[in-house]
Amino acid sequence: MLPRSAVSCVLILPITLVALCHLFSVPRALAQPAPGAPPAAQAPAAPAANDELFLQADSQSTDGKVWRYLRGHVEVRKGQMVLTADEVDYNEETGDSQARGHVHFSYPVRKEDVYASRAEYNLNSEMGMFYEVHGTVSSASQGNIRILTTNEPFYFQGERAQKIEDHYIVYNGFVTDCKMPRPWWTLGSPRATIVPGQYALMHHTIFRLRKMPLFYTPVYYKSLERLPRQSGFLTPNIGNSSSRGFVLGESFFWAVNRSFDLTPGFTYFSARGLATHVTGRARPSPTSHFDFYFYAMNDRGIKQGNNLVKQGGETLSVNGRAELPWGFHGVINVDYLSSLQFRLAFSETLSEAIGSESHSIGFASKEVSDYFINLALIRDENFFTAEPGDTISIRKLPSIEFNSRDHQLVSGLFPVWLTFDSAADMLSRNQPGFHTAPVSERLDFFPRLSTKLEWKGFRFVPTFGVDETYYGQSLRPDGTISGQDLLRSAREISVELAPPSLDRVFDGPKLFADHIKHVIEPRITYTYVTGVSHFDRLIQSGQRNLVSETSDQASYVYVPGVSDLDRVLRFDERDLLTNTNQIEFSLVNRFLGKTDSNGEVRELASVEIAQRRYFDPTFGGALKPGARNEFLSTVDLTPFAFADSPRNYSPLVSVVRIQPRWNYTIEWRNDYDPLRGRFVNNGITADATVKNFGLSLGEYVVRSDPVLTPNSNQFRGAVRYGSLNKRGWSVGMNLVYDYRVGIMQYANSQVTYNTDCCGFSVEWRRFALGATRNENQFRLALSIANIGSFGNLKKQERVF
Repeated sequence: MLPRSAVSCVLILPITLVALCHLFSVPRALAQPAPGAPPAAQAPAAPAANDELFLQADSQSTDGKVWRYLRGHVEVRKGQMVLTADEVDYNEETGDSQARGHVHFSYPVRKEDVYASRAEYNLNSEMGMFYEVHGTVSSASQGNIRILTTNEPFYFQGERAQKIEDHYIVYNGFVTDCKMPRPWWTLGSPRATIVPGQYALMHHTIFRLRKMPLFYTPVYYKSLERLPRQSGFLTPNIGNSSSRGFVLGESFFWAVNRSFDLTPGFTYFSARGLATHVTGRARPSPTSHFDFYFYAMNDRGIKQGNNLVKQGGETLSVNGRAELPWGFHGVINVDYLSSLQFRLAFSETLSEAIGSESHSIGFASKEVSDYFINLALIRDENFFTAEPGDTISIRKLPSIEFNSRDHQLVSGLFPVWLTFDSAADMLSRNQPGFHTAPVSERLDFFPRLSTKLEWKGFRFVPTFGVDETYYGQSLRPDGTISGQDLLRSAREISVELAPPSLDRVFDGPKLFADHIKHVIEPRITYTYVTGVSHFDRLIQSGQRNLVSETSDQASYVYVPGVSDLDRVLRFDERDLLTNTNQIEFSLVNRFLGKTDSNGEVRELASVEIAQRRYFDPTFGGALKPGARNEFLSTVDLTPFAFADSPRNYSPLVSVVRIQPRWNYTIEWRNDYDPLRGRFVNNGITADATVKNFGLSLGEYVVRSDPVLTPNSNQFRGAVRYGSLNKRGWSVGMNLVYDYRVGIMQYANSQVTYNTDCCGFSVEWRRFALGATRNENQFRLALSIANIGSFGNLKKQERVF
């Protein structure tokens, strides 16, 4: 069930009438006595039964018939109800009571406290009238991490309040959850119905900030339930953009049922056009969920020089999970994007705007013991540039995998484990000037046998595997696609040697830990892969030559060094296998800290270093000098390409992590290339959090050959003081600066001031994404604790 609450209203500013509607977010309030009021009466140690009446006063008298007069510190109890006053006249026959002077009516179980100058209340029917009234009712906890919250109860005040069984009708009063007697905001109404724990309904309501009226709503509904759901209009989005003009948006929240809701809406940009969007959420069962979001922009275009460029498009996001029959569980994640130009122009966050890939997958999986099966439909799209059609799209419709973890076949002195991966894929790949058949078959089976030998702390793990891959299509030497099939048969031998770890314990500085343990973990891994190339089909020397082509099954002559990788259609990492003869050396230094008081052990710092030595610098002839080469042996060492020429060793890859305290972290990742004599890839990040202060810094530098990766140098920083619920001032800023081009690509700063029950936020945002987007945005928000936010600063776009 999805918690929301709503109000259907017409928003009218004090001067300008604006026909808009509003939906409030879910509130949270905990009952407390009204500020300035006497403490609530305490329930007796042994409360009276529901039909038992308890009367107590300094003096009592009767009229000799049905009236009883109680004077001085009067206390009336019936069940869980408590009524105190200076004077009470009680009719024993009808149950009517008339209370005067410091009247206090409370229901501790319901967390209701009502104070009045006088009251008329019937103890039998639980109906009555309170005059010059104020009080509090508690609503169940409804807050979430993105809504300003307060622990103040729901406070009401009015000329009089009528109690009818379980609800109150307040006349000519107001409600708030601010501290009294000077509330920051109030909702005033000539008539308000309050049902504790359920809802508050007000008519002809005026919202006031301090005493200044801001807007009028003919009907206001506020849920007091723990998980409320109510259809209604959302807070309107009103603002201005330097490139989009005046912005006006509105959405409607439709609670279809307890497990499904829809939120359709629109946003109008005066300079660009109309955007429509719809969000849906479903929770059909405790183990399943389904969410989707669709956004479409009908762009009138923007002037770039003498041209009118239209940047509209569509995006669709779908996420879901469900338990399926026969023990399967299913997952769906869809990310569809019509064009990169649309994302750059209209995304509201930098991380989304610069994403040049979209990945979609739907799969069903089942696990039985050490075996599991996956059935998947996959679509991956990579946008090279913002130009229409400049993309590469890869589809697997479908992909079937049957795999195994390490399954022990033999135990004893020489144990044997079996592991295998197998897949059957129906593939296609499309990009400018290159298109495979709609269905290209690929079958892959990769079983491996492993054993383990241990002696005096040394661990020796040899593995032998056979990788058989069948392709229904292949590449011709000129790069075109042939219908000729291809069988790639590879044999793999790997040996892992793990010497015993070296360690020593020191008495550590008390600032970090009582004891520090230094552990050195060396590891050596040798890998040999052969069989990828068909050298028996090569000529002695020379360039690749086309001998004859009489049909699609053309015959070709290959030169030495040309491997099957030149003929394999690339779809994923399975197609990056090459002949390999290498050894990897890795060394890990760990510094572990232990605290004597609680026995806690944690990693304070670590240094990881790895490098590979290639005995076959051309990877069986697959490497092409002067070009970017990506092989399985290179991509699983570092994400940065480095193979553009034959080489006998990889860059030295290192990762340094330092975390002396849970709230301080430094990480440095770098690749040092001895062939080029410099750090080619470098990234350092630092994060610190101290109470309300947070700092995050990072710089990422790439100085490789442009053939491999375009050079870049970017700085990212974020600093904040405060939090969403901090009272007083909070400030924060995020920025991304590109040193290479000398511009601030993105900046976002926010200033917020929170009172005890509301907050005021101002945000400035700057996008500078080349010729596609150069925009400044100003956003404002007024947050009402436990209710929601007014303005155009959305929760997903806030610094806090």
